[in-house]
Amino acid sequence: MRHCYVLRVFTREEKGGNHLGVVTDVTGITEQGMQEIAVDNGFSETIFIDWREPGIPTVRIFTPGREIPFAGHPLVGAAWVLGMIGPGTIDRMRCGVGEIPFHMEGDQVWVDTPMVEAVRPAPEAEGIAVAAGLPAPLAAWWADMPLPYLIMDMGFPETVASAQPDLEALMSHGAEMCYLIAQTRDGYKTRFFAPRDRIAEDPATGSAAAALAAVRRFIGEGSGSAVIRQGDEVGAPSTIRLRWDERHASFGGTVRRDEVRVLER
Repeated sequence: MRHCYVLRVFTREEKGGNHLGVVTDVTGITEQGMQEIAVDNGFSETIFIDWREPGIPTVRIFTPGREIPFAGHPLVGAAWVLGMIGPGTIDRMRCGVGEIPFHMEGDQVWVDTPMVEAVRPAPEAEGIAVAAGLPAPLAAWWADMPLPYLIMDMGFPETVASAQPDLEALMSHGAEMCYLIAQTRDGYKTRFFAPRDRIAEDPATGSAAAALAAVRRFIGEGSGSAVIRQGDEVGAPSTIRLRWDERHASFGGTVRRDEVRVLER
């Protein structure tokens, strides 16, 4: 038996957030066992912390469909567990893209990620949007996170909120990770769709926030900050705080613990 902390990451005050499973004991568990736990949990991701050796803990992240090298809200959730539950003596972890520092600011958990350099315009996004039943974006980019994310600027928050994309069409046109954005007075209204990983819509996506920072840098904003609001359409209002400079993208938010499950695997 092993424990799984069930958290809500990037909550908006006490509400919403993106559910996450954090497993802190990986002794005797296989990769297939991790995948099965992720499927059983049914969350967008479950993260496994391996700290059997001294030094920096290693984490592995699984969606219900596959293992992925990097994802934002699992890293924030794992940082919360390491910092708040114990032992509170480290400030970084290692995932599939390298070491990720983290820290607390009041009740917010922040992770610092290297700025993504692989950003390019996506002129084909208009055709993808039309095929998926979306309005044509004002602008669009690909960002490798390292999985390719299609970021589409829809112009208005209302357009993002009312979007009902055909997920099969997104997949068939190569947009397996699709991030819809629109600027607001103090930040962005966003939605994220990941049909390849059996995630119809993600309530809060830290890696997509990092992709947005990479896009802002790509178009000439070397540094900045924003508040990202996501998840309202799936009943999980979420808030992500984002900062970036030429070298890093940092995202943070609040975390709440719902329960601790005892797993039989």
